[in-house]
Amino acid sequence: MSGTRDVRDSDGLFEAANLLVDFNREYDDPVPEPEWLAAHLNRLVTSGDTSVLTFGAPAIGVAVLRFRIGTLSADLEAYLAEFYIQPDHREKGHGTTFLDGVIEHARARGATYMDLNTSEDDEAARHVYEKRGFDCHEGRGEGPKALYYELELESDG
Repeated sequence: MSGTRDVRDSDGLFEAANLLVDFNREYDDPVPEPEWLAAHLNRLVTSGDTSVLTFGAPAIGVAVLRFRIGTLSADLEAYLAEFYIQPDHREKGHGTTFLDGVIEHARARGATYMDLNTSEDDEAARHVYEKRGFDCHEGRGEGPKALYYELELESDG
């Protein structure tokens, strides 16, 4: 099995899109068609603020990193927007190995901080993140438990 790959070509982005579709369907979340999603991923990668990474050949995992400049510093931060390993390949160390590759990719791009969110009931994902030092407390591990809020913004017209 091959390691982490920074995907920029159409075949790789289509493979990543299919994995993201599988991920969302696994949790019964709505998801666009793979063709649209692959084109959208291409737009995000081309913009320069996004990396799409896959793991394995053929790919068994996908990650999407979004980069931004910090609000209170000039440091580059990375948001792990998506992270997925196919169910048949879980509990074999692939998630941890892939996350290590994702973290190294973020560092190589100059990021000094990474954040993400996951659901409280996704204990397998939480275990992988915590194993690599991610913490669910504000102030980079020093403060109270961090909470993640969402709001669907609907257009007025």
